[in-house]
Amino acid sequence: MTLEGKTIAILIAPRGTEDVEFSKPRQAVEDAGGTVVVIGSKPGSADTVNGDLDPGNSYTVDKAVSEVSASDFDGLVIPGGSVGADKLRGDEKIVSFVHDFFAQQKPVGVICHGPWILVEADVVKGRTLTSYPTVSTDIRNAGGTWVDQEVVTDKGLVTSRNPNDLPAFCAKIVEEFAEGRHPAQARSA
Repeated sequence: MTLEGKTIAILIAPRGTEDVEFSKPRQAVEDAGGTVVVIGSKPGSADTVNGDLDPGNSYTVDKAVSEVSASDFDGLVIPGGSVGADKLRGDEKIVSFVHDFFAQQKPVGVICHGPWILVEADVVKGRTLTSYPTVSTDIRNAGGTWVDQEVVTDKGLVTSRNPNDLPAFCAKIVEEFAEGRHPAQARSA
């Protein structure tokens, strides 16, 4: 499956995004021929973590969220990390950016604690998804159905639970990004 000609946004928090949940999906998209643009709250660099507590790597933020629009991209990846996901869901511009992908029927891949941002963007109602188990109540309270599965796809939304699910998650996001828009995606936005 090729992503030649596709540009995919990937979110990163200023500090606290889980390194492997950022780096592996990014690499999967690039390996499939896609272009990845790293989006953050502000320009500069962002530091990831390993296991939420240990320092990870530092990555360059290609664009601040205020400089871009969902219409600039063919898909979106939202990594987890409880601290990073919490910081991202607290940024109104990030939340609006995420919501716009659903309104524009574009595929979105979210892993671990990343669904917190979907809850904040009000795009969970009527969907089936998975996440890190501690996010399940938030998903249910937002009107979604939570399941404990390695990877779940629902109308262009791909979700997984944790780093152990990355091989299945990465394969599925590449597939969904290659397929493109999902008309049913906008119904939840």
